[in-house]
Amino acid sequence: MSRIESCFNAIKKNNKKALIPFLTAGDPSPNITASLMHELVLAGSDIIELGVPFSDPMADGPVIQRASERALAQNTNTDDVFNIVADFRTKDKTTPIILMGYSNPIEIMGYSKFTKKASDAGVDGLIVVDLPPEESSDLQGALTSYDIDQIFLLSPTTIDKRLKMICKAASGFLYYVSLKGVTGSNQLDIKMVEEKINEIRTKTTLPLAVGFGIKDAQVAECVGRISDAVVIGSALVEIIAKYAKNTKEMKKRISLFISSLRKALDNIQ
Repeated sequence: MSRIESCFNAIKKNNKKALIPFLTAGDPSPNITASLMHELVLAGSDIIELGVPFSDPMADGPVIQRASERALAQNTNTDDVFNIVADFRTKDKTTPIILMGYSNPIEIMGYSKFTKKASDAGVDGLIVVDLPPEESSDLQGALTSYDIDQIFLLSPTTIDKRLKMICKAASGFLYYVSLKGVTGSNQLDIKMVEEKINEIRTKTTLPLAVGFGIKDAQVAECVGRISDAVVIGSALVEIIAKYAKNTKEMKKRISLFISSLRKALDNIQ
């Protein structure tokens, strides 16, 4: 059983909701990313989504674009991302790690080499934002050989035919992008999200995570009531950016923020 499946089984057994924070590897420095990941776990995170820095992050808004820029300015590359995960794994063998990024760095390295390095480091899942399921069979074959889940994105505009195809191809969980637009967007309509989540549940038994537009504990609790997991990205990355020159204060602020989300999700009955 994979770490992702084990995590969601435990979450469901305990009648809880999974909290999945996102941060960019190498932001503000590759030397502290692993320690930030441990801080996230201590504060109540269940799964960590780790961004692979890329020069043209088309699905990301300004906050996460700047995080990629800061990481790239520190010369963070794909091998550094694997080293960060491996470093994290020396102390934490159980928390699932999802890499999220774009196809170009993966294709440059090659699917087989990338997936082997990911597996050796301790990666559990992969989201490739700009690789549609229609074109992902080769990567999926490589991931399957190393028991790494390929996690697909669904959006408000995903039509029924593609929804069925994605649900069939996906493993681990499904990530519902709750807004049209890029990360960091505003104006989340909970009712519309609920309607789409209910539709998706008729096509799959996989856990459903919701991300984009979740800014604080109040919104996280609302989303948690209709999903299996809540993904928090831009709001966390903003904290990292604000305290980039004060690691001690950064960790304190991260802990307080994630703890508030954990408390809100645990309030759901």
